[in-house]
Amino acid sequence: MRERLGRWVEGRAVSNFIIGVIVFNAALLGMETAPSLMEKYGTLILFLDRVCLFIFIAEITLKIFARGIGFFRNGWNVFDFTVVAIALVPAVQGLSVLRALRILRVLRVLSVAPRLRRVVEGFITALPGMGSVFLLMTIIFYIGSVIATKLFSDQFPEWFGSLPASAYSLFQIMTLESWSMGIVRPVMEVYPYAWVFFVPFILVTTFAVVNLLVGLIVNSMQDAHNEEETVRTDAYRLEVMDKLESGWQRPPASNGFLTASIFATW
Repeated sequence: MRERLGRWVEGRAVSNFIIGVIVFNAALLGMETAPSLMEKYGTLILFLDRVCLFIFIAEITLKIFARGIGFFRNGWNVFDFTVVAIALVPAVQGLSVLRALRILRVLRVLSVAPRLRRVVEGFITALPGMGSVFLLMTIIFYIGSVIATKLFSDQFPEWFGSLPASAYSLFQIMTLESWSMGIVRPVMEVYPYAWVFFVPFILVTTFAVVNLLVGLIVNSMQDAHNEEETVRTDAYRLEVMDKLESGWQRPPASNGFLTASIFATW
């Protein structure tokens, strides 16, 4: 019974229904930020929000009943349980921040939608490699900050007066946010050859290191997709083999005697 219940709760129909409830609940939580809507329909919005919460609690409860302690061995199940548990925190003084985190229920769509789940799993798988890239970026930023502070601190103390200020200015340059007219061109009016420093820095950080991060994430997503396809192919192969084995029957003994008599006549 539990196994059948587990398959039903984790089936496609229930998953699609939960996705619909998540989207509807996200719209309700957005409506709560509009004073005009809350003034007219506040009671109805809060009631529907509680209905959505009840559906989430019922789903989690059925999954725990069906899977038992094995429910908490799946990271996505723990994530769903935590998100729903946050919504149950009472709105008392000091816990209002947790109540504001009810919007995190929208993140449950990540655990329900397989494609979105694959994206998150690919991102998590890429974290070790991303750590190395972040370390490389930190080294580049530190070197660039020291150079910028020594070169431009006298004339531009607001941007390059200290190591933290230089690092922040270089981060703004890396994001290409007003890097030319906002920082680089004013600096070049005083130091005409400042572009020799800024242009290579942009090329290395923005177009090389950042693309390394993107490449790592894409590669991890592709690996996760390949593993999923391999598991699906193996499951299909086992299913076909089981059907072939169950459908195979040994020839009747009479055919054997008939064959033996035919060979005897020969």
